[in-house]
Amino acid sequence: MKFIDKLQRKFGKYAIPNLMNYIVVLYIIGFFMIRINPYIYGFINWNMNAILSGQVWRLVSFLLIPPSTDIFTMIIACYLYWSLGNTLERVWGTFRFNLYFLTGILGHILAGILVFLFTRQNIVLNTSYLNLSLFLAFAATYPNVEFLLFFILPIKAKWLGVANAALYIYQFIMSDWTHIYGWSVKIQIALSLINFIVFFAYIRNHNRISFAQIKKRQAFKKSYQANSNGPRHRCAICGRTELDGDDLEFRYCSKCDGNFEYCQDHLYTHKHVIANEQENRDQSH
Repeated sequence: MKFIDKLQRKFGKYAIPNLMNYIVVLYIIGFFMIRINPYIYGFINWNMNAILSGQVWRLVSFLLIPPSTDIFTMIIACYLYWSLGNTLERVWGTFRFNLYFLTGILGHILAGILVFLFTRQNIVLNTSYLNLSLFLAFAATYPNVEFLLFFILPIKAKWLGVANAALYIYQFIMSDWTHIYGWSVKIQIALSLINFIVFFAYIRNHNRISFAQIKKRQAFKKSYQANSNGPRHRCAICGRTELDGDDLEFRYCSKCDGNFEYCQDHLYTHKHVIANEQENRDQSH
């Protein structure tokens, strides 16, 4: 998406590396705050009446609400979201992952505001839909990765993604169209998942990078760090490195045979390197 590429060139330097690490830390802080004093929840949950009265921290403090108050479920959820978020950041790049996650947060905030404006009710706002969008993005990027359902049954990510999406579509359709609460559910589902809807075109056309490619890229980066103080990335087409601009990003192409890295301007426009073609080219030289 050219629009996202333009945003990245302009605002990429402000992206937060390892964003999911900070989100998980917020969950852990919120978990212990609520376990120590359950009344804390009443000071951090979403409440538009309180926000309009000056308690502006509630606009973002709902991010402290943990996925679960059960410690075992909390540990599993945090590990899962940490793993999914960091994997997506490695594949998409820091700026794109930041944009995806922060768009989801803004969707939550907008949902809470619109529900209040139309119904004068405060919704129970947490990050459940936001984390669902994280899983949907992972399932769209890596549909064939397997998870152990109930730690026993192997099931591919794409089927879990379809099942979760179907559940929320069902909730959206079946919520009462004639009741205020039903409309609040529809608004919350639609806007809380807006980041996945907006980014789906980008996700589906993005060159998927396998886990093997990720490991290869990390090993290649370490070798550069160990052997020299020079550039760690170089585009195989134009030869530019990260030293040529702070806003440049580099990716390995999963369709090329070998360690070929490209800048964002040539990642989607280069001709893929095939093993046989490369061998013939080397022999001709």
